[in-house]
Amino acid sequence: MVTAKNKRILIIQTAFIGDVILATALIEKLHRHFPYASIDFLLRKGNESLLEGHPYLRSVLVFDKKQNKYKNLWRLVDHIRRQKYDEVVNVQRFLTTGLITAFSGAKRTIGFDKNPLAFSFSHKVAHNIDRENSVHEIVRNQQLIAAMTDEHPSKPKLYPLAPHFEKVSGHKRKPYVCIAPTSVWRTKQLPAKKWIELILQLPKGLQVFLLGAPTDIKACETIREQCCKVNRALEVHVLAGKLNLLESAALMQGARMNYVNDSAPMHLCSAMNAPTCAIFCSTVPEFGFGPLSENALVIESEEKLHCRPCGLHGHKVCPEGHFKCAEGISITTLSKVIKT
Repeated sequence: MVTAKNKRILIIQTAFIGDVILATALIEKLHRHFPYASIDFLLRKGNESLLEGHPYLRSVLVFDKKQNKYKNLWRLVDHIRRQKYDEVVNVQRFLTTGLITAFSGAKRTIGFDKNPLAFSFSHKVAHNIDRENSVHEIVRNQQLIAAMTDEHPSKPKLYPLAPHFEKVSGHKRKPYVCIAPTSVWRTKQLPAKKWIELILQLPKGLQVFLLGAPTDIKACETIREQCCKVNRALEVHVLAGKLNLLESAALMQGARMNYVNDSAPMHLCSAMNAPTCAIFCSTVPEFGFGPLSENALVIESEEKLHCRPCGLHGHKVCPEGHFKCAEGISITTLSKVIKT
C-alpha cells in the first residue's frame, strides 16, 4: 500500500538551465504536500550542479544526450523501471522524455499534451502559450501536479551550499552589481556597447561582476576592457567561467542589482529571490518566462515594433536587420534602477 511516507515521485526536465530552475517549483510544492516522499529529478548532463545537495531530493538522475544517446536512454529507462515510481511527472514536451515516461513502469504518468507520446500517459495537461491570457511557466507546470496538490504554484528555489557562499564571500566586501551580458540567442542579448554605456553610468563606488559560462569569457573581457579604457578607476571584474551555477546564484543573492537578459541568469535570480532587472529584447514577458523575485522589474524598448516578438526563443540575428528591440532600450532607465 502506497502512503505519503513511501510515495516515490520522479520529475523529468531535460531541457536547458532556465527550464530546470523553473521546474524546481514542483519540488517545492510536492515536498510541501508530501514531506516524507522520495522525490527524484531527471535532467540533462551539464545541469546536475544546479541541484547539488538539494535538501528535498533523494537523487538526481543524469541523461547524457550527446554521447551514445540511445544506449544511455535505455540504460536510464531500465534504472527508472527498477525504482518503481508511483508518479512520473514529465515537464518536457519532446519525444525522448515521452519514451522515458511511457516505459517508466510508474503507476501514474503525467505530462503535457504536446508531447508526442502524451496519448500513453495516465494524465495529460494542456500547455498553451497565449500572450493575450498570459500566465507564467510555473503556473503551466503546476497544472501537472494540481490533482496531487493544489492549483497554486510555489516559486522556484535553489539551495547553494556553504562552500558556494564561501567561494564568493570575498567579492561581497563592497557593494556590487552583477551583469550577465550574454545569451545563447543573440536577439535576446543586449549589445555589448549598451552594457558598456550602462556600466559607465552606474553610481560610483559599485563593483561590477560580469557573469557567464566559459564560452562568455571573451565577450565579458571585451566589455571590461572598453569600460576601463574610458575610466580606469572602475572596478569591473570578469567572473565568467570562474563560478559554477550555484556559486553565481550565491553571488547574485547579495547584489544591489542583477542586470540580466531573458535567459538562464534571470531564472537564477528568481530562484534566489535576488533583485532583478530583466531586459527583454526580441522576446516578451507575456510568453510566461519573466522574473519572479520580489524586487524585479522588466525593461523593454519603448517603441512599439510590429516585428516584436519575432519568436519564442529569439534568433541568431535580427530577421529585420535593424535590431530596434535592443537598440531602443534606454540605458538611462537601466542606470536609474539602482537607488543611490
